[in-house]
Amino acid sequence: MTTLTKPDLKKKLRLDALARRDALAVDYRLDAAMSLVEWAAEICSTPPDVAAGFWPIRSEMDVRPLMHALGAQGARLALPAILDSQTIVFRELIRGAKLVEMGFGTKGPDVEAQVLMPDLILVPLAAFDARGHRIGYGGGFYDRALARMAAQGHMPKLVGIAFDCQEVDEVPDEPHDVVLPEILTESGLRRFAPDL
Repeated sequence: MTTLTKPDLKKKLRLDALARRDALAVDYRLDAAMSLVEWAAEICSTPPDVAAGFWPIRSEMDVRPLMHALGAQGARLALPAILDSQTIVFRELIRGAKLVEMGFGTKGPDVEAQVLMPDLILVPLAAFDARGHRIGYGGGFYDRALARMAAQGHMPKLVGIAFDCQEVDEVPDEPHDVVLPEILTESGLRRFAPDL
C-alpha cells in the first residue's frame, strides 16, 4: 500500500470534501447561509471595526448575509483582492461600489477601494478537522496574508466558514498552516482548544 505525502493527502482530502459540498442541494446551502446570521453577535463580543469576508465561489458557503449582519452592527466590510499569484489584500466593500473579477471565479472591490486591516476575517476553506486545522484551496493566499499581518504586529480574529460535510478526520499538519480557533458551520460555532 502506497503512503501519500502530506501534500498529496491534503489534495485528496480537499477533493473529497469539495465533492461532498458540491452534492449539497442549493436550497440547503441557502438555508445554511442564512443560519449563520444568528451567530453574528456570538462571533465577537464587541463588533469588529473591520470585518473581512469573501465572495463565494462554486458551492462555497455564502457569507454575504453574515457580512450584512456584521455591517449592521457597525463593522466596515472588506473583501480580499488578489494582487498577484502570491498576494491578497482586503479592500473596503461599500454598497453600490463596483466589483471586479479577481480570478478563481471570485469578485472584489476595484483598485479605487481603500485597503483595510481587518479585525475579523471569515476564512474560506475546503476541509477542516476537529482541531481547527484547515485545508484551503492550495494557493496559500490566506497563510501569506496572515503572516504579513503578524509581522506588522496585527493578528485578526479568524473564523473559518464551512459546511459540516467538509469536516475530515485529520488534516496533515504543515509548518506554514494557520490553525483556526473557531469554525462556523450550519450547525453552529465550534471553538477549538489550541494545540499544546
